Amino acid sequence: MSNDISIGSSAMLVELSISSWTARKLDKKVSAEVDVAKNTKVSAVNVNKNLMAGTGVLDKIIKYAASSRAWHVAQTLPWSDNGSRLLPMSNFMAYKEQLAVMEENFNALVDKFVDSYPDLVSAAAFQLGDLFDRNEYPDVNTLKQRFKFNYSFFPVPNAGDFRVDINEEAKAEIIANCNKAHQDRLENAMKDAWKRLHDCLTRMSDRLTIDVVKDDEGNPSHEFRVFRDTLMENAVEMVDMLKHLNITKDPNMEQARQSLKSAIGNYDVEDLRSSMSARNAVKTQVDAILSKFNF
Repeated sequence: MSNDISIGSSAMLVELSISSWTARKLDKKVSAEVDVAKNTKVSAVNVNKNLMAGTGVLDKIIKYAASSRAWHVAQTLPWSDNGSRLLPMSNFMAYKEQLAVMEENFNALVDKFVDSYPDLVSAAAFQLGDLFDRNEYPDVNTLKQRFKFNYSFFPVPNAGDFRVDINEEAKAEIIANCNKAHQDRLENAMKDAWKRLHDCLTRMSDRLTIDVVKDDEGNPSHEFRVFRDTLMENAVEMVDMLKHLNITKDPNMEQARQSLKSAIGNYDVEDLRSSMSARNAVKTQVDAILSKFNF
């Protein structure tokens, strides 16, 4: 029961739903024509048209929605199959503020698209040629309803809070099942946090490896593996996020977080690109974290 109390007070559930008009339409006529041209014995081909081909404005909305969902996942932990995710209360204000910014940006992109929609349809007609069919395009009022940016917050339900009029034996069994499901979800959430840390560390260990290669004459030399700035950026973000994602206050996770913080604290990305000693120092500490904890 102590886990229920701590989780209920240290986290809440959030659901985020972002939808967009895809502008994709199955062209049955062209699909059938391709089947005939290729002499297929069954309906083997589906030709899907991009109704906004060549315009690019809708693509920006779809990409922004995808990046918003990815950000949401990074800030939260998995909880249930219906899309609810666990949001640590320590991260609530920062999450909510950024979410409001994303909602505003999303709506601004949608408004820009809707305002230019008549011109974009004309442009698409030019791009699609004989594939263009004006009847496949929604009117402006219907169009705007295809875009949604919705979110809701809920308390984490107490696993032991179960009220129903059944006999005590059946009730006890159901409560036990609910408690187990609750604990399984909590463990799965923490596994997700550990996996994120493991993925970050293994990526760092791989990219910071210094390979020994030989030239044509057999003389050994050292070769640095290439990495992007995001290698260090992701590590810094991981150090910060684990403060919030460690909802059970797991001392091992906090120790691993502190170890990663210590490993990268004295170096920047240019140090790791140019200095063998810096690479070796960080990789040694990263490998030590990977070896010490049971991922």
